[in-house]
Amino acid sequence: QVQLVESGGGSVPAGGSLRLSCAASGYSHSSYTMAWFRQSPGLEREGVAAIDDGGNINYAASITKVRFVISKDHAKNIMYLQMSMLQPEDTAMYYCAADPRRGMVSGSWTRALEYNYWGQGTRVTVSS
Repeated sequence: QVQLVESGGGSVPAGGSLRLSCAASGYSHSSYTMAWFRQSPGLEREGVAAIDDGGNINYAASITKVRFVISKDHAKNIMYLQMSMLQPEDTAMYYCAADPRRGMVSGSWTRALEYNYWGQGTRVTVSS
């Protein structure tokens, strides 16, 4: 049973930084695509960034790569999202997702329905 546990969310003022973590366990496949999504009240869940075990990375077009950086400790199966220069519009619940299919980072990674496994989310609140 795959389990994804997010941590690191919190409340920060605009311009602040947070590092989110997603610890994965129970993997039965040799590799997984992992991604960060976020969802604000009344809006659809949107992809933020994705990474796979081949080191391929992709970011949503709306995400400035300078502000958000995705990474993964492959040995520990922990994915990170370093967020800096946070703005009030970054306020959302942030979710970790994983799927064993290959090639998602270059294609369908932004589609939430493509992922089989989800964490419970960690809340990020940025005040102005």
